[in-house]
Parts: sequence; structure tokens; C-alpha cells
Amino acid sequence: MSPSRVQLTGKDILEKDFKTAMRGYNQEEVDEFLDVVIQDYEAFQQEIERLKQENEQLKKHTVEQPRTRSANTNHQVNYDILKRLSNLEKAVFGNKFANAES
Repeated sequence: MSPSRVQLTGKDILEKDFKTAMRGYNQEEVDEFLDVVIQDYEAFQQEIERLKQENEQLKKHTVEQPRTRSANTNHQVNYDILKRLSNLEKAVFGNKFANAES
């Protein structure tokens, strides 16, 4: 929701005066309802601000995260490759040494 689409603020709702008519609405009931609407507007605004901050933090974290993941992933891949190579050397050369000694 962009700020340009929001037409009312909590203060606008609070300060809105309606004209009275002979067969109009119960003013107290309307005021109570508008109080609830104001509370909702304020809660929505707080939630929007919280989500904006969370979004910014996630953007920063996402930019920093790939470097760390990449380094850890490369390290893990290198370790796995070295471990497999070591096992292969033991299998190949270990058998040759065992056969040569016999």
C-alpha cells in the first residue's frame, strides 16, 4: 500500500464532523465505531513500519549472506573432495603396497 493511496489518517477520522439530521445516526454509536477505525489505522501503520524495517534488514542480510554461504560451501566441498581423494589413494596405492610386500 503506497502512501499516495491512503486518503485518511487517524487524526482525520478523529476530527471529522458530520452534519446532524432529524433522522440521522446515533452520534455516540458513530463516535465509538470511528474510535475503533482509528485504532485499526494506527495498528496498520505500526505494522507497515515494522514490515518496512524487517524488509530492510532482510535485504541487508541477503546481500551479506551469499558471501558467507559461498565461503562455507566452498570449504565444505573442498573438504569432501579431499576426503574422497584420500580414500581413493588408500584404495589404489594401499593395494599396490600390500601386493608389493607379499
